[in-house]
Amino acid sequence: MAELQLQSPGRQPTIRDVAELAGVATSTVSRALSNPGRVNHVTRERIEEAAAQLNYIPSSQARGLSSGRTQTIAVLVPDITNPFFFDIIRGAQHQLKAAGYTQLLVDTEESAEMEADALQKMRRSADGFILAASRLTDAQLAEAAAQQPLVTINRAPAIAPAVVIDTPSAIIQALEHLVSLGHTRICFVGGPATSWSNAKRWQAFQDETAKRKLTTFSVGPFAPKTTSGAAAADAAAHTGATACIVFNDLLAIGMLQRLRERGIRVPDDMSIVGCDDIFGADFCNPPLTTMASPIEQAGRVAVSMLLSRLNPQYGGTSRRLAVMPTHLTVRGSTGAAPVR
Repeated sequence: MAELQLQSPGRQPTIRDVAELAGVATSTVSRALSNPGRVNHVTRERIEEAAAQLNYIPSSQARGLSSGRTQTIAVLVPDITNPFFFDIIRGAQHQLKAAGYTQLLVDTEESAEMEADALQKMRRSADGFILAASRLTDAQLAEAAAQQPLVTINRAPAIAPAVVIDTPSAIIQALEHLVSLGHTRICFVGGPATSWSNAKRWQAFQDETAKRKLTTFSVGPFAPKTTSGAAAADAAAHTGATACIVFNDLLAIGMLQRLRERGIRVPDDMSIVGCDDIFGADFCNPPLTTMASPIEQAGRVAVSMLLSRLNPQYGGTSRRLAVMPTHLTVRGSTGAAPVR
């Protein structure tokens, strides 16, 4: 190989420096480093030796231009402050890191418009997308899936590959639990109107309570935050229900606080069941009965499904639907129905 002296000790070596030292064209260096199979092994070894000698670190942007890949995956969540998404983000991060990818995190602030805008603007900066609890319409999601590789979490599986947390079955478990405690007047406290999972839970609630001939009520929609809990608690108390199944834990925790302020005892006067089993659900007063699921594993599986579409070398699975099991975790916020 030729000898090469860098003009300045502080200057970072470039792809041209590697090409000059190895005695090849810069395009050959680019192919050898981004797609080794396209360069014969003798030339590739000479290029790798030159790169090592110069301590050359390839630019991720340059790799993206030459290969069409950026080695980044964008994860979009509707509310980064919601602890439910912490585990999804963590699971996705661990799986992406193991595969040599970087995670880009976007908070779409419960806005379908912001979500669609992020998808459009990041098409060239991310190899694929994971959409957690997407707020897009079916038509918008279908259009996005046609333009770039993506996997959804908790969204209709017919449009794109999806990981679905089976909370409808947990709704049935929650109802069985409440009925065993003597409750016959049960209220469903709904989440966002644009939430696909909320619609599925509401349908499961309607079907199961109709089979059991229970008296039911529904209130909402409510934002899935503790600050919405006061309004949700007031509405639920007005129905006369003795138990509530709530869209998520944050909303349920907010309800516990408001019911305590009103002097409505939980679970003596009203039982509360949340959903997600977020961090802190067992620290409430009383600790929250909730529907739990392997949320971090959902993030890992979503990444595995996406990477298997992007590059078969990462293995994983080519399936279009993964259903994560759920179970009811019983704590102190549910008890025997009050005697009227």
